[in-house]
Amino acid sequence: MSVLTDLIYGGSNAVAGLTENAVKEAIAKHGEDKKVAMPDTAYFLPTIYAATGVKVSKLGDLPACVGVLKSLITNKEDLGDALNAGLATAVGAEIIEALKYVESADPYGEDSGIGFVPDPIIRSLGVPLVTGDIPGVAVVLGKADDAANVVDVVKDYQSKGIMTFLIGDVIEQCVEGGVKIGLDFRVVPLGHDVTSVIHVVTVAIRAALIFGNVTPGDLPGLLAYTKERVPAFVNTFGALNEVVVSAGAGAIALGFPVVADVDLGENQVPGALESVTDHSMTVKKSLELRNIKIKVKELPIPVAFASAFEGEIIRKGDMQVEFSSHKQPTCELVQTRADGEVEDHKITIVGGDLDELEAGGTYALATFVEVAGAKMQSDFESVIERKIHAWFNYMEGVMHTGQRNQIRVRINKEAFEKGLRLTHFAEVLYAMIMDEFDIVVDKCQITMVTDAAKVQEILDGTAMPAYASRDQRLESLTDESVDVFYTCTLCQSFAPSHCCVVTPERLGLCGAVSWLDAKATKELTPTGPCQPISKEGCEDETKGVYPDVNRMVEQATQGALTKVTLYSIMEDPMTSCGCFECICGIEPFSNGVIIANREYAGMTPLGMTFGELASMTGGGVQTPGFMGHGRHFIASKKFMSAEGGFERIVWMPKELKDDVAERLNKSAKEKYGIDNFCDMIADETIATDEETLMAFLTEKSHPVLGLDPIM
Repeated sequence: MSVLTDLIYGGSNAVAGLTENAVKEAIAKHGEDKKVAMPDTAYFLPTIYAATGVKVSKLGDLPACVGVLKSLITNKEDLGDALNAGLATAVGAEIIEALKYVESADPYGEDSGIGFVPDPIIRSLGVPLVTGDIPGVAVVLGKADDAANVVDVVKDYQSKGIMTFLIGDVIEQCVEGGVKIGLDFRVVPLGHDVTSVIHVVTVAIRAALIFGNVTPGDLPGLLAYTKERVPAFVNTFGALNEVVVSAGAGAIALGFPVVADVDLGENQVPGALESVTDHSMTVKKSLELRNIKIKVKELPIPVAFASAFEGEIIRKGDMQVEFSSHKQPTCELVQTRADGEVEDHKITIVGGDLDELEAGGTYALATFVEVAGAKMQSDFESVIERKIHAWFNYMEGVMHTGQRNQIRVRINKEAFEKGLRLTHFAEVLYAMIMDEFDIVVDKCQITMVTDAAKVQEILDGTAMPAYASRDQRLESLTDESVDVFYTCTLCQSFAPSHCCVVTPERLGLCGAVSWLDAKATKELTPTGPCQPISKEGCEDETKGVYPDVNRMVEQATQGALTKVTLYSIMEDPMTSCGCFECICGIEPFSNGVIIANREYAGMTPLGMTFGELASMTGGGVQTPGFMGHGRHFIASKKFMSAEGGFERIVWMPKELKDDVAERLNKSAKEKYGIDNFCDMIADETIATDEETLMAFLTEKSHPVLGLDPIM
């Protein structure tokens, strides 16, 4: 055999032996009926389930899986067979890792890695992956001979927004090298054992199940999906042993190229396994192999700027200063002006800059953006305004929360010491607006104000009237008041048979695309993901059946769907990609529906978790009785209105109920005359089973009890 195939088979056989022995020992210790499962997933042991269709639930299921694993290791002198042996290593790694969860509910409690990545995290990554905020996924494993090399590579990935998973001693090397680690920073340590690599493999595999509607057991379909739609690759650091090479073969079989920092000589496989010993070229080569193109934004600021820093939390003890509506007036406002009223790239600071404000203090802040453009529309102002939140958060060392006049901005000491000032905040806004909205914005000027009296003056005299005017406009925007709806096919890079239909009263199910966003996207990218849909010839106003909706959806999904209703959960409901914020499902005992959000990890009265509910829909499949949707849609008067509307909601997790309570109570009062409707809706503190739920609904005289049967 060649050196390469010899190494692969050596590793695969070693892992097979370890796996077989580990399974025998676990059964001897716990018995065949002992439950085995990865935490917070609806996909059993995902690699085995996706590849074979087998639903592993107990230890007694594993010997057969070991048999399948061993059958993949032919030891034949053929690279294709050797790559299959790499898949066997992945199966073995999954079994070994699953056995850790049999022995302990938290086997990674003493490790610096997190182990298994739960389903809700994968769903939450869907939107940034399809929008390009996360342009790719890097797997970095091993131990670098020189720690500075892996630190530089990972920081480079972080600056480009690449999601990076760490396995092995590279974790400590990165931490000691000052890399900001954690899911919030998109650099995630998984564990030190080589078998921990399976936890990133299952991220890719579950993407196929969640978003791609790949049928469990369809191995060719699975491999095609991961190769074509999951932009992942592997970097190894340090000497390679047989198990690492075999794991790398499994990655290659999934379509993920491997870049090693040792000279592999004739054992390289162009496009799949390549050596890059010059670490300054590692990132470039890795991105090229996966055809990942990153638009580099050169900004004149002294800190890094990338989506990877969006989740950064700055504690009070680490902050230089903050601007907060809790103690001072604040506002963020974008307004359209005539061409002659705007001086392009004019930046004005009114009041003290960061170096003129006392450290640790809380101050006022107005961010006032004025734009001019021949194609600019007032409806686009709020779309640009909402982006301020993301753009400020992309700056390393900056935390931004809220919007409009309810905001908090914190700057940490490290960013301040690097020279970050308010001028740089304005430079970021200017650069991003002119980059992302250049089709409609010709000129842009920015004023940053920290003088409290002047901020109050802007707030009272300009911002609040503008917000009020917009609110009136938004309240008047109903599905009946507009001439067109819009498609949104952003998620088709992951879910090819899904298409959202966005209306004024039903935003995209991811919660990120409103009707105004879709309208702006159409202006900015005329041939892009948001295309207008005519409302002519409505066939059923109650269910929301429109001929052009059906035509556009059929066209957008290449015939996968032929009919969609906008307001029904029972008849041809809208499909989901998998990154929905919430899922709604029928609760038959009460004749109502329950809603669970992806952050909720507990049990619902249907006897299923969010993940289990979500596994029944997604990937562009229509599932009558179940529907993915955004949080905001819950209080819409169009919410499953064909079946009676939100009057049928009987249960929600408390966090979700509290979040939507104000809007839902208002809508319920207006539509049904019900006061404090949310008090009639149960949550997990009240009931997680049908009997207790029914008792609560009866006690509260919930209106659902008097409605016609939903089925």
